[in-house]
Amino acid sequence: MSRIIKLGIPKGSLQDSTAALFKRAGYNITFRSRSYYPSIDDPEIECMLIRAQEMSRYVENGVLDFGLTGQDWVVENGSDVHEVAELEYAKVSYGKVRWVLAVPNDSDIKGPKDLEGKTIATEVVNITRAYLAKHGVSAKVEFSWGATEVKPPKLADAIVEITETGSSLRANNLKILDELQESTTRLIANKASMQDPWKVEKINRISMLLKGAIAAQHYVGLKWNCAADALDAILAAIPALNNPTVSHLSDPNWRAVEIIVEERRVRTLIPELKAAGAEGIIEYPINKIIP
Repeated sequence: MSRIIKLGIPKGSLQDSTAALFKRAGYNITFRSRSYYPSIDDPEIECMLIRAQEMSRYVENGVLDFGLTGQDWVVENGSDVHEVAELEYAKVSYGKVRWVLAVPNDSDIKGPKDLEGKTIATEVVNITRAYLAKHGVSAKVEFSWGATEVKPPKLADAIVEITETGSSLRANNLKILDELQESTTRLIANKASMQDPWKVEKINRISMLLKGAIAAQHYVGLKWNCAADALDAILAAIPALNNPTVSHLSDPNWRAVEIIVEERRVRTLIPELKAAGAEGIIEYPINKIIP
């Protein structure tokens, strides 16, 4: 009978982006209505949907062998877990999120010292209290169950809220005063599970594929044919992740060239390649880049 490893998938804002990342890594996760147990096309993995805010606690106590959550929630919960990898992806972008101190645009609060005696609403109560202690400020920190942006100024004087772009804060007439913590998604594992060689190998293989999928996110492959006497001029002009692959064709006067390049460069690069003598140019997606 096959062994099973238990994986926590973050429910909520990271759910869809996590499934998309796993798909690029080669794993298909399917969510069923009203079920907290998604299916995955690997019989050795059992998935469970858990809120990112709680993930580190369940990984720490062994309910899950490993899972994905923000570094912020590991810090907030004070969880003792093994960090396998940093995976820079989020709800909107492949990057970082920030917990920021924000107040209404017309607020008299200009910095952390002005929070003395004020009320702050947030989901990250412990992170906020640590921030206030660092600045020597005494303020009331209230846990917010959601819709935190709408609470100032009637329900709170300030908020500590997570943001990727700041657009939601601006839409609610709030301005950012300070940044408390930057966070990225982390693949974390139970420390006892990391003593099991089979689980360690399984987790590390999945980690490698996920990191490879993230590394490939902004790249595509290009390949084309060109005359041998045009090759040097073309190679001198192209950006590439590594050295281009150059192959001989059946016609000794022609070459096939293949590169990996940032997708944002393609719209200018393809016309330049064509003008330099490239023919039969093909662009194709890259799912993973494994160093």
